[in-house]
Amino acid sequence: MFYDHQQIEKKWQKYWEDNQTYKTSNSTDKPKFYVLDMFPYPSGAGLHVGHPLGYIASDIYARYKRHQGFNVLHPVGYDSFGLPAEQYAIQTGTHPAITTEQNITRYEEQLRKIGFSFDWSREVRTSDPSYYKWTQWIFIQLFHSWYNKNTDKAESIETLIKYFEEKGSEGLNANQNEELTFTAEEWKSASEIDKGAILLNYRLAYRAETTVNWCPALGTVLANDEVKDGKSERGGFPVFQKKMMQWSMRISAYSERLLQGLKTLDWPQPLKDAQEYWIGKSQGAQVRFATENGETIEVFTTRPDTIFGATFMVLAPENPLVQNLTTPEQKAEVDNYIEETSKKTERDRMADVKNVSGAFTGSYAINPFTGKNIPVYISDYVLMGYGTGAVMAVPAHDERDHRFAKKFGLEIIKVVESDVDVQEEAYDSKDSVCVNSDFLNGLNYKDAKSKIIAEIENRGIGHGTTNYRQRDAIFSRQRYWGEPVPIYYKEGMPYTLPNSALPLELPEVEKYLPTEDGDPPLGNAKTFAWDEANQKVVDTDLIDDKTVFPLELSTMPGWAGSSWYFLRYMDPNDDEVFAKKELTDYWGQVDLYIGGSEHATGHLLYSRFWNMFLKDRGYIEQNEPFQKLINQGMILGMSAFVYRIDGTNQYVSKNLAKDYKTQAIHVDVSLLKGTTDELDTEAFKSWRPEFADANFILEDGKYITGREVEKMSKSKYNVVNPDDICNEYGADGLRLYEMFLGPLEQSKPWNTQGLSGVYGFLKKFWNLYFDGDQFSVSDEEPTKAEFKVLHTLIKKVVYDIENFSFNTSVSSFMIAVNELQKLKCNKRNILQPLAVIISPYAPHICEEVWQLLGNNASIEFEQFPKLEESYLVEDEIDYPVSFNGKMKLKLKLAAYLTKDDVQTIVMQNEDVKRILGENPVKNFIFVPKKIINIVS
Repeated sequence: MFYDHQQIEKKWQKYWEDNQTYKTSNSTDKPKFYVLDMFPYPSGAGLHVGHPLGYIASDIYARYKRHQGFNVLHPVGYDSFGLPAEQYAIQTGTHPAITTEQNITRYEEQLRKIGFSFDWSREVRTSDPSYYKWTQWIFIQLFHSWYNKNTDKAESIETLIKYFEEKGSEGLNANQNEELTFTAEEWKSASEIDKGAILLNYRLAYRAETTVNWCPALGTVLANDEVKDGKSERGGFPVFQKKMMQWSMRISAYSERLLQGLKTLDWPQPLKDAQEYWIGKSQGAQVRFATENGETIEVFTTRPDTIFGATFMVLAPENPLVQNLTTPEQKAEVDNYIEETSKKTERDRMADVKNVSGAFTGSYAINPFTGKNIPVYISDYVLMGYGTGAVMAVPAHDERDHRFAKKFGLEIIKVVESDVDVQEEAYDSKDSVCVNSDFLNGLNYKDAKSKIIAEIENRGIGHGTTNYRQRDAIFSRQRYWGEPVPIYYKEGMPYTLPNSALPLELPEVEKYLPTEDGDPPLGNAKTFAWDEANQKVVDTDLIDDKTVFPLELSTMPGWAGSSWYFLRYMDPNDDEVFAKKELTDYWGQVDLYIGGSEHATGHLLYSRFWNMFLKDRGYIEQNEPFQKLINQGMILGMSAFVYRIDGTNQYVSKNLAKDYKTQAIHVDVSLLKGTTDELDTEAFKSWRPEFADANFILEDGKYITGREVEKMSKSKYNVVNPDDICNEYGADGLRLYEMFLGPLEQSKPWNTQGLSGVYGFLKKFWNLYFDGDQFSVSDEEPTKAEFKVLHTLIKKVVYDIENFSFNTSVSSFMIAVNELQKLKCNKRNILQPLAVIISPYAPHICEEVWQLLGNNASIEFEQFPKLEESYLVEDEIDYPVSFNGKMKLKLKLAAYLTKDDVQTIVMQNEDVKRILGENPVKNFIFVPKKIINIVS
């Protein structure tokens, strides 16, 4: 029977949509399972075949859990704010909302065509005002919260105000920007503006001057992961370090909880390691060094036991102390160095471990334990955001300090015993003892560290402490296409909009660039001011009125909306709350989250932070958002190259290229003939104007391209459109093939030619249900051999799905169908459960045969077949019989026989007697269900 995949797939996709087959119920009478894919950003290029890999895996698992009787939440949505749409708007004048809508429409067409079991009714978009209303609401809750270290959680700012009214700052144990000191009376008598400034020091969402990655060409601040080698990832524009007033999120308050929470999660270890490194917990001491001019330099060190070896100090170029410590003679050199450093991101500075640079401030600090004057330098290897932005340099025992000392001719003193010549190389060890360290001499690392910290505290110059590398997350972006921040300013102090004013919608602007005054693009809006008296947004030119105030002109970063979207899916259309508590309690954590490893320290860290905050404030119950996470690998593209002879417009075929000096040029894989490596030369000449006059040096009348496996990318012209695959091989073919390519977590090359094998399997599976062109399924009882094939498959597939070994499941399907074909099996009691087993992978074809089998409802909720181990027990074993280790014959014997039974039967066998002849049997070796060996 002809397998018409196009007709079948269109039919069932329409059925699923018309019948809302995958619409999830909020009924709590069934066990729940929440399967989620990482939020896609809808680009104009649409999907290529690499994108659906994780979606197919999650869809298989979601369908499997439905077959097991779970209430499955498997939603979809779009991370639809972002810089690409804004850049396109700047270039073309097209509103980002228009291009975003077009891109989403394209994505949705492609996703539906692949047959995903998404609950489309729960679709969310971060750029939809009904969604970002609640992103703004969460921001307001963060603004009105502080972190109480005593209770180890976020609390309402009202509890902090009450504390100030009763005790001032005395005994306060809070996360803060700087340590403030004031009495209850001083608090009560402070002005509203002064109180606001004090509270900003403690709020979880706060505004402060921060060093940022500033990209003048894009007119915005960029996150670290949006900058590469000192340039913007998008556009390749120069990025500079700049101090700006920015909104920040106090994620640093959660550092320890974020670390501890990792222990409860079933995540890939490399991903956990990345987060641990990013958070960067270290224990040591905070120590104050006096300087000759009266300034104090405070450092954090993990090795206070080496303080006797501190021979110079290094400040981050951004450290505010630099200005006061730089002498007039050194000012030009220091200013020039600061300017050069501003062109590097913190990430670049951390990565560049070999290049040594710096500038002398002209000032000296005093080592509190040696009493020596030690020079103070600045260098880009010290970061303002880590510790105090200053280090005591111990060159004998730190590699970077050692390189710096050698370059600038600074003193190197050994304070840890070793045989290494520390004048030539640094020696870092915690297994040795202290030397040249006065009262620490002879002590091991642990004892020396305890003793020096006690002495530091005794002298009143510091204390033992724990530090974290993680810094607060900058939350402002000087862009248009993002969530407006629900803040207005009165006398320079920020105030949140009332909840009734949410969502604060993006205003229309004439252009998407910063204003002539350098304000963000929202500064171009004509209606973007807050009328406090009438509680509404009004024209900007009314700001001079007494009750009309400017609104915040920055927008939120891309990660704002994606930090909580998994919660909105639980209750996507609620206008009263971001999600009802009873629904977040029911759905709880995401049980399975699949996505790329590139989000290790961005989205995943911020999501965990927001989740913990919402838990602290009582809005949700779960501590962590994502219980199990899998990083899928990439599908790699097979690129094609033509070889242009240097200085000409001649192109030489691959195997002749070695005879010429050539340049390899990527060519679109769609220009190859069929599934071969041969270039369609006429299509190539029409592809781009510069190739119109191309000449070709052929081999055997053909132009053969070079091929190479690379990342699938539009820029490499190796993208394969899933629409084309679905048209030719079907969505079920695409789904099966992507799983068949290899283990989910590994990257693997795409080869369209390989689809023919999977497509052949689907046709074989289809024809099991037909006799010629007639549907033919028998109600006859299956044989034991047929039951064995079925239950062998059940056992394998259940194991594979639960262990995410989807590739081996596809192999098992092929084996089972081949065996059933050999057995000429057409029994209902085999073919009906077979369709259920394969349906998570190939849902369209399985729905069709399910209906042909006489079932009226969708196959989706049919119970997954149960394994009956009894069908896997062998009745007879085909034993190889060896004589002195050499196999001579095989005997079929009942599986239940004992060794004595087997020996009696074997020794009476005529063939055995003939082979043995007159030789006496010395030993009879019997391994049940394996072998028989007769030793004579």
